[in-house]
Amino acid sequence: MRKQFYPGAVFSFLLLLSINLFSQTEPWTTEQLMEPQNLATLINDSLASKPLIINIGPAGSIKGSIKIGPTNDRDNLDKLKNLLSKEDKNRTVVIYCGCCPFKNCPNIRPAFLLLQKMKFTDPKLLNLSNNLKIDWINHQYPMAN
Repeated sequence: MRKQFYPGAVFSFLLLLSINLFSQTEPWTTEQLMEPQNLATLINDSLASKPLIINIGPAGSIKGSIKIGPTNDRDNLDKLKNLLSKEDKNRTVVIYCGCCPFKNCPNIRPAFLLLQKMKFTDPKLLNLSNNLKIDWINHQYPMAN
């Protein structure tokens, strides 16, 4: 009995394998993305409990945020670690960069991985999928003075 060769099946297998190998899996889940409108609402609500908002990039500062600077720089990542070491692990922490689209951003992954490593229970990444200007400033959400 002769075995049949299925080139289409081999091609499909190789395609799926290459997609899995080369697709970037992000350290955050969709539930850990915070929509800009939701954060703006929290900032503007005087009665709302405020998350810790941290600017981990070179872009402008959102109202109430702490500027650390680009976390692709080891010194800034260490500054972030020092800041976080003084915080309650159950506090909501929102990080953002806003320099460029997520797929190109060198700052959000090291910072988010640090939040996970330090065992924060409610880490959030502000969903600035384009950049700070398009996803925040153009909507006239609050900026630091």
